[in-house]
Amino acid sequence: MGSLADPGELDSVEPPPSQPSFDEFQRQTSLMTSCTLLWKELSDHFTSLEQDILKKSEALKAKIQTLDTETKASLEVLEQRETSMNVSLSIALQKVSENKKAAILALDECVEQPEVDDSTGLLLKLKSFCVKMDSRSFWNFLTAKKKDLDSLRVEIPKALGECVDPPRFVLESISEVFPEDKRVEKNERNNDLGWACVLMLESLIPVMMDPVLGNERKLVTPSVKDKANEIAEIWKRSLDERGGIENVQTPDVHTFLQHLVTFGVVKDEDFDLYRKLVVGSAWRKQMPKLAISLGLGDKMPEMIEELISRGQQVDAVHFTYEVGLADKFPPVPLLKAFLKDAKKAAAAILEDPNNFGRAAHFAAKKEQSAIRSVLKCIEEYKLEAEFPPDNLKKQLEQLEKPKNEKKRPAAVPANKRTRASNGGPMPPAKAGRSTNAYVSSFPVAPAFVRSPPHTQYPQAVPAYASPPAIYGSRSPPYPYSPEAAPYPGTPVNYSPYGGYCNGMAPAYQQAYYR
Repeated sequence: MGSLADPGELDSVEPPPSQPSFDEFQRQTSLMTSCTLLWKELSDHFTSLEQDILKKSEALKAKIQTLDTETKASLEVLEQRETSMNVSLSIALQKVSENKKAAILALDECVEQPEVDDSTGLLLKLKSFCVKMDSRSFWNFLTAKKKDLDSLRVEIPKALGECVDPPRFVLESISEVFPEDKRVEKNERNNDLGWACVLMLESLIPVMMDPVLGNERKLVTPSVKDKANEIAEIWKRSLDERGGIENVQTPDVHTFLQHLVTFGVVKDEDFDLYRKLVVGSAWRKQMPKLAISLGLGDKMPEMIEELISRGQQVDAVHFTYEVGLADKFPPVPLLKAFLKDAKKAAAAILEDPNNFGRAAHFAAKKEQSAIRSVLKCIEEYKLEAEFPPDNLKKQLEQLEKPKNEKKRPAAVPANKRTRASNGGPMPPAKAGRSTNAYVSSFPVAPAFVRSPPHTQYPQAVPAYASPPAIYGSRSPPYPYSPEAAPYPGTPVNYSPYGGYCNGMAPAYQQAYYR
């Protein structure tokens, strides 16, 4: 038989390990689950960071590639400008030399002035002034030929090409009225010569283009550009004397803005001033394109919203189409709102108890003008499907009926007086009798009636800060526009508006040009 174990040895034997409790098992399981979730969260986070880094890296590579492409293109342009400099200067100097010789020859020979009876004679007359750099005579001749604007618009750029220094010639020509009116004697008929200033500034653009690079470089000497910049500063300083931004005359604004664009003296710090001036004269059909040329493209949405808030919905429509924002500012609701406002304003005018006949006349005229402007917009922007014009045309016919009836001569009453059978003289008519008399319900107007200012109408008329209250059946009474023969490649490429919805000057203000 085996021997019994030593009691001491029995004491040294370790007991078997005890099994973990259920709570301890759950704790360990929960810890493992938390670790797994944390690992997954960290893994997803680092994966997301990696993806973001890759996207940013790709975007950075694309920007670097774009920058390299733009830099390469800019260097090529600079190289082209540098290599073309000698050619352009050679052509310009040759042209200046030829013009100088022609001017000296014209002064020595005292060439007889040509007769101005057609476009050829007009061009020869203009060239004769330009060859001799006689800016004063050129200006006087131009301002006296306002009725020949269509021909002047075509011939002036040709004539300016004969000047030794066309930019200086233009600045000297318009210096009598811009930037300050230096005329001693003024008359109502020729008081406003802004049309002539803008016409010359527009005509100068194609003449200043580089013969090789076109409108990418303007041929203007540094001294003349400095003079143009000085003129712009003088105009800005005298703005308060002109009534401030809200009251400055639109021809002055148009001349100033065209001056900036023509000579390229636009300043970034003056963008807010430009924006206010454009909005204040927004009814001028050239303003949307001038705004773009001034660098206000990014400000267009704000300007459109401001025009709408001022009740100038038709102007807002033109601005929206100029910058392609018709989707953001649908034109049809704007035109309908404009008609609604015009109708309310006309109703307010009729509330004048002192002069009902005259008030009725102006109220009808206001509604007619609003309808005409909307019809023109519908036609210009092809909105017939969205806004059928038939009802508007009928309304216009109804509003024009009283006017047509007033013009219709009254029926001649039968003459009860008869001659004697022997052919004797007609018995004398009674005093004051007229066989074709017409009795009008409106007061007799003088031979020339200027539209009175807004302040003459009742306070109930909603006053707009500076918008056009009506739009007439004609283009704005600015007798010229760059519609005809647009200059190829010019910085301000005015495309025809077709009358710009036939906007008129603000209602009841003094007409611009007579």
